[in-house]
Amino acid sequence: MPTKPRPADDRYSRQTRFGPIGETGQALIGKASVLVCGCGALGSVIAERLVRAGVGTLRIVDRDWVELSNLQRQSLFNEKDAAECRPKAVAAARHLGEINSNCHIEALVEDVTCDNLESLAANYDLIVDGTDNFETRFLLNDYSLSHSIPWVHGGCLGASGQVMSFIPGQTACFRCLLPDLPPSDTLETCDSAGVLGSAIGIVASWQVAEALKILSGNLNAICPGLIVIDSWNTECRIIALPPQTDCPACQRREFPFLSGQQRTSATVLCGKNAVQIQSAVVSDAPDALQRLAKKLESIGEVLANPYFIRLNSDKYQITIFRGGRTVVVGTTDLAEAKSLIARTLGS
Repeated sequence: MPTKPRPADDRYSRQTRFGPIGETGQALIGKASVLVCGCGALGSVIAERLVRAGVGTLRIVDRDWVELSNLQRQSLFNEKDAAECRPKAVAAARHLGEINSNCHIEALVEDVTCDNLESLAANYDLIVDGTDNFETRFLLNDYSLSHSIPWVHGGCLGASGQVMSFIPGQTACFRCLLPDLPPSDTLETCDSAGVLGSAIGIVASWQVAEALKILSGNLNAICPGLIVIDSWNTECRIIALPPQTDCPACQRREFPFLSGQQRTSATVLCGKNAVQIQSAVVSDAPDALQRLAKKLESIGEVLANPYFIRLNSDKYQITIFRGGRTVVVGTTDLAEAKSLIARTLGS
């Protein structure tokens, strides 16, 4: 005999039976709005778990597209997404909409910068970190403090990771943990150290657990320190981190990343052998990408979709997004990338 479908309100029954959430907490989650910055390894798991948990509104912002090498750890995507080079935010929204049609999901194919964060995060209750670079995290920290919006940080490399919740006025902030932006040449990346999909899942799931505490009104349950996880050696510890009395952000209220005083115009992208540059090769006009695609057809193979155009050559791949953001794959040298854009695109 076929099983009768369960009523819609039974969807979250296993979650509401968990005492600290209950019906009241679930109602708060259902009304909440969350901004997920980055929808790669961490962000795709975060977005899926939040949608399954019943968050009311989810905005996903990501600058990248799906590639075959992502599928080892980015569990929301599939081979078709990679074959069609779908923007991660768009692919994620499509799959998430099939998981929970009651959740309002918005996908934005953008880089999170000081120029757009104010509009991206306005009126959202929580920000969750799915990024892969420290500059964006410093920017999120500035915004969080200046607007009194909580955010949940996560990072993962190799088999290890870390998680911390930041509640303005109650906890330490990210710059209490890391006062200054570390030099890029001192940092390991997924290219050099690799990363395990299982470790990603642990870190992202712990971020979601912290997010659900915040969204359900259980602020007293958030971890007061930095959660450090080593999945390979089966270790987990919590490092106490009180607010630092000399912190430039939460104590002196200095926000150079949000104001744009401290920013970079070019970025080496983690795991891609690529450079991202904000250039002026294409305007914001609706037909600008199409016009540029026709121009580039005489140079090489061109792929075009509503979000970007891509020129493939023997050595390089150049992807140009609406508004001029350009990614050059095939080099991590900023000068070489800028020179290539100038020679190829005339800017």
